[in-house]
Amino acid sequence: MKRAISTLSILLLAIAMGTAGLAAWWLKTGRMPIAAGATYMTVTKTASADSTPIPGIAPIFVLVVGSDARTGETVARGDAIHLVGVNPQSGQATMLDIPRDTGAQIPGHGTEKINAAMAIGGAQLIADTVGNLVGVKVSFVITTDFDGFIGMVNDLGGVDVNVISRNVDREYSGANFEVGTTRMNGTQALAFSRNRHGFPSGDLKRSENQGYFILQTLSQLRTNNPGPTATLGLLGNLGRHAQLVNMGWADAYRLGRLGLSLDPQNVRNLVIPVGSGVGSRLALLGNARDLFNDFADDAVLQRH
Repeated sequence: MKRAISTLSILLLAIAMGTAGLAAWWLKTGRMPIAAGATYMTVTKTASADSTPIPGIAPIFVLVVGSDARTGETVARGDAIHLVGVNPQSGQATMLDIPRDTGAQIPGHGTEKINAAMAIGGAQLIADTVGNLVGVKVSFVITTDFDGFIGMVNDLGGVDVNVISRNVDREYSGANFEVGTTRMNGTQALAFSRNRHGFPSGDLKRSENQGYFILQTLSQLRTNNPGPTATLGLLGNLGRHAQLVNMGWADAYRLGRLGLSLDPQNVRNLVIPVGSGVGSRLALLGNARDLFNDFADDAVLQRH
């Protein structure tokens, strides 16, 4: 069974802790944090980043991908895919959840399930594929896997999640959560975010729950780390588990500022409209293009 990772939660954990941690710790101490232990996440600056707008003025688009890689594997599919647009001027963000079976044109490889792009060409190819689908230029790709997700949540000391609907799937994901507030460690958080067999809408409901998890985590971080010293300590620790590819300190600082600026009240999460398709490749519905255009201009949905 493949492990589809909760990448919406990784958006918060990777941007607001990983890249911010690297940059913030450097600014505080005057020295670079040294990598320690396992790598929780990889942050890749894409070729499209050469045309990235000036920070604080125009929107920026970041792709967050959770792979189905098991321990020791280096080639894996992108089984949880989320395109994040942040508008620095308005302080708003939108997360488009892209089901892994969505049919898409993969440059040089024809129409395939979109999750295949990661296995074929890594971070750059899946960034190009998603960017072409939606009509934006993806500047950064954040990837993680099973072990990385668990490690980040455990380093937080767990996350309090207010479960608003029953989330049970003992056979596949191991999820077993009744309504109410639950303190989740890394393994439990992964089970909560992976569960698709326990819902009639399957992967669509899983994506919705992932979005909910990130907002719960963001709220907790803002409450538990109110001062700059506490925040820097947390970021510096987790930042040592991030690997940066094709990017430097200025890029890390920029991503960190974006992640830390997000208020959960200003983050919109939406699953893209898809229907049935040939060979289980899900086809975009008729209103998808209008939604993409609404998203691409400023990362904020005005009509949807």
